Amino acid sequence: MKNLSIIIITGLSGSGKTTAVAALEDKGYYCVDNMPVELLPKFLELPIEGNTDLAGLGFVMDLREKNFLSNYESILGDLRARGYRHEIFFLEADEKTLLQRYSATRRHHPLAKGQGIAAAIEAEKRLLKPLRSASDRIIDTSAFNVHELKAHIADIAAKTKSRGSMQINVLSFGFKYGIPRDADLIIDVRFLANPYFVPKLKPLDGADPRIRDFVLGKQNTRAFLTKYLDLLDFLIPLYEREGKAYLTVAVGCTGGRHRSVVIASEVCSHIAESGRQVAKVHRDIGQV
Repeated sequence: MKNLSIIIITGLSGSGKTTAVAALEDKGYYCVDNMPVELLPKFLELPIEGNTDLAGLGFVMDLREKNFLSNYESILGDLRARGYRHEIFFLEADEKTLLQRYSATRRHHPLAKGQGIAAAIEAEKRLLKPLRSASDRIIDTSAFNVHELKAHIADIAAKTKSRGSMQINVLSFGFKYGIPRDADLIIDVRFLANPYFVPKLKPLDGADPRIRDFVLGKQNTRAFLTKYLDLLDFLIPLYEREGKAYLTVAVGCTGGRHRSVVIASEVCSHIAESGRQVAKVHRDIGQV
């Protein structure tokens, strides 16, 4: 069982989790919808691995299980320590899209008791924020139709199955919102020139080309990147040789909106050029 790809699908209600798990089933995964996280360790002990046709295992876990949020961290952490390699896919969509989907399907939101759908969506976002930060992939399904989402998930699953190597995650964050607990390597880039203090740049974030040009246009930034990327080129093969399943490289600045976003994007692009599987998450880019 430890040799199988394990994908856990979670996220906001109405974000397309049912479609995502259907895509995994189409790719040969054995899937369980609404899997209680407490049962996962026992499930993984079942002799399913004798089936050589299985591409992997897929589980949908979310707020339909009342104990999910209180138990997932310890249970999944214990499984990872025991050698099970799993990825958490967090699906989300913008509020307008979620409202349209609920209007079209007339389904009930799990948190909509005594309040409207919009309020339930906001409450769910708050509850799932720590899980979102801990996820391996964050997938915004707002622009996808059913067929496009299935194709996207199927493509990711195919790459996950064929990879069999260390998953590298590059995370930007703001120190003022806390250091990410799952980070293996943390670099503090608060020494770089800060576009926050340039009035015309302050409202923008690090995904904007003007912020990127400001940060990368400084000599100190270019010198730092050269040295830091050299360090990562040295370290990553050593972690791979050690058999590490996941490596999270965290890049932090004060608020997580400008400098860390630019540097994390550069780090992610550099790692991708080596052909390694790498994912990028800007944890605090939306903070005000």
